Amino acid sequence: MSQDSTAPAPGPVNAANATAHGVSELTLTRADVERLIAASLADNRQPLHFTDCDFEGADLSRLDLRGAEFHRCTIAETSFFGAALSHTRWVRCRGREADFASADLVDAAFQSSDLNNTSWRRAKLASASFRGCKLTGANFEACTSLGLSFVETLLVGAHLRGLSFRKATLEQLDFSDADLAGVDFREAIFDGGSLKDANLKGARFDGADLREADLSGVRLVDAALFKGATISHQQAAVLVTELGLRVM
Repeated sequence: MSQDSTAPAPGPVNAANATAHGVSELTLTRADVERLIAASLADNRQPLHFTDCDFEGADLSRLDLRGAEFHRCTIAETSFFGAALSHTRWVRCRGREADFASADLVDAAFQSSDLNNTSWRRAKLASASFRGCKLTGANFEACTSLGLSFVETLLVGAHLRGLSFRKATLEQLDFSDADLAGVDFREAIFDGGSLKDANLKGARFDGADLREADLSGVRLVDAALFKGATISHQQAAVLVTELGLRVM
């Protein structure tokens, strides 16, 4: 298989053509990735670099891909269940319905990637980051999240129950329709973003600054959750309207 633009026709992935300059523009199976990992181990475990590769639907569960980089790769419906993915980097990847459940993603970084309807159940996401990503419908149930960060990311309809954003600055995060039950937003600063129609049952906002957030659709039953938070006059008028009163 071709390793760079000057290489001849594609051939099988093996130790002879692995990792020196990364792997690009290939469709890879589990067997291919296992051979690349073996070659990496033989070369003092040099991290694997994948560019424009297609892993769609592949079973890469429980593989050791620590430190690997994925640029513009297709990982749609790919299983990384239980995989070792700490310190990995993912840039402009297409990964709808990929499965990262129970994977170790400590200090992993995702940038400008489509990760809609992905599963992160019970994943280790300490110090992981998502910037400019689409995570609509993603499931973060029971994940380890100390230091987890999201920036300018769509989390529409995402399952985020019980996560903590305490004292975080939340930059342009769209939580519309998300399940935020029990989420800790204490002392968080919302720099834009939206909580429109989100499930806020049991969420905590003590000391939070919500002045830049879209609070439309907040239900009367949720209004008390914002006790101790800072909101704008306009937001206060919206909440009062929910009480059936008119602001003159």
